Amino acid sequence: MTKAMTCSALPLRLGLTQWSHNHWIQSLYGKGCKSGDRLARYAEIFTTVEGNTTFYATPNMTTVKKWHDATPDHFRFTFKLPQTITHQQQLRHCDQAVADFLNTMHVLAPKTAIWKIQLPAQFGPDALPVLAQFLNKFPSHLTTGVEVRHPDFFTKGAAEQALNRLLIEKNSNRIIMDSRPLFSAQATTAAIIEAQRKKPRLPVHAIATANNPVIRFIGHPNDSHNDPFFNNWLQRIPLWLAEGKQPYLFIHSPDNNYAPESAMRLYRRLQQQVALTIPLVDLAQPQHLQQNQQISLL
Repeated sequence: MTKAMTCSALPLRLGLTQWSHNHWIQSLYGKGCKSGDRLARYAEIFTTVEGNTTFYATPNMTTVKKWHDATPDHFRFTFKLPQTITHQQQLRHCDQAVADFLNTMHVLAPKTAIWKIQLPAQFGPDALPVLAQFLNKFPSHLTTGVEVRHPDFFTKGAAEQALNRLLIEKNSNRIIMDSRPLFSAQATTAAIIEAQRKKPRLPVHAIATANNPVIRFIGHPNDSHNDPFFNNWLQRIPLWLAEGKQPYLFIHSPDNNYAPESAMRLYRRLQQQVALTIPLVDLAQPQHLQQNQQISLL
């Protein structure tokens, strides 16, 4: 990828669920990397990240500015809307809360690809008019992604069809969570037990309702066990790419200790399936563990 390449020219964006994790000192960051430099180091390797912290609390403007300054122009965040909006108010009577949140985040707006609306399981088909009204009010120049968890949205019946039609009409991406690898694992560790308790176990419907389909792949703790589940994406993602879409692929695992290595390996499998142009650093190479190693993907 050259410096002249624009954000829209990237065929696929690959990232993790976070940019700071102590276990990644030996792999992603290298020894001597300060905690305040982790985002910059992460952004040298990956092209996007899930900003989950905003779901729990809105950062202050100083922090938002630091995130902006730590990342190159081509990098793209995705941020979840605060849970006060999506879960407590469930998109009702929240105009001021949305305005306040977007005002705080406005410095990062040019680097934010998708504003994620993660809805609780009780947000069902009867609430679709509320979602429609919310999307109508959301600034039209900002791209949204919607993640639903109500079982009726996964039956391929009238409720799911209505949801998909709405998202297509509003040009909003349906976020796809693939938790099959996670639930194929035996609950033998605290991390697996906690992940299986928190993550929904729902069917995977690979549909693109807008230009940036989002895949949240919740992996098995033994990375090699992910391959049978990832095979589906080896078929689907190339089809989206051929249609000119720009998918976002996020790799998770129960404790995320080896999520960077898993993401790299699964991406290399995808590279074998389709010719992609995103160069990725191989974390297995010892030179990338050296202190202050400078690696540029631009």
